Amino acid sequence: MTGPFDRAAAVRRLERDSFDVLVVGGGITGTGAALDAASRGLRVALVERHDFASGTSSKSSKLVHGGLRYLQQGEIGLVYEALHERRRLMRNAPHLVRVLPFMIPVLTKHGVVSRKIARAFGSALWMYDLTGGWRIGRFHRRIGAEAAMGHLPTMPRQRVAAAYLYYDATADDARLCLTVARTAANRGAAVVNRAELTGVRRDASGRIEGAVVRTDGRELVVRTRCLLNAAGVWADGVETIGGTAQVTALRPAKGVHLTVPWDRVRNDIAVVVPVPKDKRSLFVVPTGARPDGTFTHTYVGTTDTDYDGPLDDPACTAADVEYVLGALNASLVEPLSPAEVSASWAGLRPLVAGSDTSGRTADLSRRHRVSVDRGVVTVTGGKLTTYREMAEDAVDRVVELLHGGGRLARWRRRSRTKRLTLLGGAGFTAPPPDSPQAHLAGRYGTLAAEIDAIAGERPDLAEPLVPGLPYRRAEAVYAVRSEQATTLDDVLARRTRARLFDRAATVRAAPDVAALLAVELGWDEAETARQVAAYVDHCAAEQAAVQPGAAEQAAVQPGAAEQAAMQPGAAEQAAVQPGAAER
Repeated sequence: MTGPFDRAAAVRRLERDSFDVLVVGGGITGTGAALDAASRGLRVALVERHDFASGTSSKSSKLVHGGLRYLQQGEIGLVYEALHERRRLMRNAPHLVRVLPFMIPVLTKHGVVSRKIARAFGSALWMYDLTGGWRIGRFHRRIGAEAAMGHLPTMPRQRVAAAYLYYDATADDARLCLTVARTAANRGAAVVNRAELTGVRRDASGRIEGAVVRTDGRELVVRTRCLLNAAGVWADGVETIGGTAQVTALRPAKGVHLTVPWDRVRNDIAVVVPVPKDKRSLFVVPTGARPDGTFTHTYVGTTDTDYDGPLDDPACTAADVEYVLGALNASLVEPLSPAEVSASWAGLRPLVAGSDTSGRTADLSRRHRVSVDRGVVTVTGGKLTTYREMAEDAVDRVVELLHGGGRLARWRRRSRTKRLTLLGGAGFTAPPPDSPQAHLAGRYGTLAAEIDAIAGERPDLAEPLVPGLPYRRAEAVYAVRSEQATTLDDVLARRTRARLFDRAATVRAAPDVAALLAVELGWDEAETARQVAAYVDHCAAEQAAVQPGAAEQAAVQPGAAEQAAMQPGAAEQAAVQPGAAER
């Protein structure tokens, strides 16, 4: 069994212990920083005001990659660093990060790569390989039209001239973030979700001596010598609370993804498709692998647009759907309609604004920045792939701050994470893709036996959590017992990714899943009903934003959620009208 990831025990430690650094933010950068600091021997606490990965870190494209387009922007150093980090992640988290082939069609007209520029693009792919792609032992190659059609048989055959194949990697971003958090806890960090920073205390000389944190309906003082601000797009709010002299200039960029049924696209690898009349392209990625080599869904994204709305829960709009489906449909024989979109998600990238704010966010650098002011170390920018490097740079500054030195201080407390295997990765060997163990192994690695043990407690725990999706009821129980899940949304949106596959199916399953969690979390009937209602309302708002004209056809029956929660066994009275999602 692994060490405990006990929230109540971690809260007690926040009150009782003294820490060298308090990390604020439970996304991939914050959890990475907590792990880096703990592995150096620092006394570390982390607080996240919502749930781990509930912001940007659960809403990415799920890719661990260098970024071909950054080569086009001249960011060769960034691509090199990202591809180096990609290889480290594949070594340190072999159960979570896996190679993913990508295809770029060479089309006769309006393609990502036309025949005219195909040769030049081949040179760019060689540069990508030499920059770091070779580290995973795969090189790009050109394939013929028939082979390309085999990977995406729904393309118009007459437009396909050839294709390029190259290789990157993929990972479940929320699962990766949670695993990093658990690994940090195993290294001694006190890691707590649903704990919000509300104040900072300083001594007479202005040095930080504590932080005020609100959790479980009360405020407590955490003794700490400095803050590491890894709050992403919320970083300027933390700086304000911390009393720093300057606030980081962030320029949030919204990225949107749509999920559609796989059998309407039928791609067996990731495909890059162009956006008509735009200088961008989108990824089309199969997901939800089945033992027979097919998939349950395909997701498409991402957009990259300026955003000035509320930072919490940015919405995917009807205009976003039109944009993304427009790009996908331009590459398919049979176009999809908005009614066939089974789920969507939108996230905000915490890009660092440059002096020129008139350009596109897509052209902003993905490099990160670390600043220090009055005992607050702030790390911003970056991308999922380079989170470990971002964390290392930020903790280097923490060490300098705490130990009053430059290179000597960093050498004495240098980073240990370049070769630090994440929880579940040590001794992991991937089972065959068609094996019954493949699903759990690809999510938990060597910890899959712990879920199997829970499934053995009673027969129903081996059953599907959401019909039609691969998750098991035992995974929801494990999420509560070992992964600090405290809400229905924690389980359906992040501990599993069911909500990102099929929103309507999760709403139908919500009463039953809530009843399962109620036993583990001690919810009474009223709280169970509240959890279901909150989840259903959130999904209804998400659907209304995507299809604003279909409010009267909303998938949720008013009041049905509460009724179903009070009668969890009445699956036929679930909160979704059969067939409404298709309308």
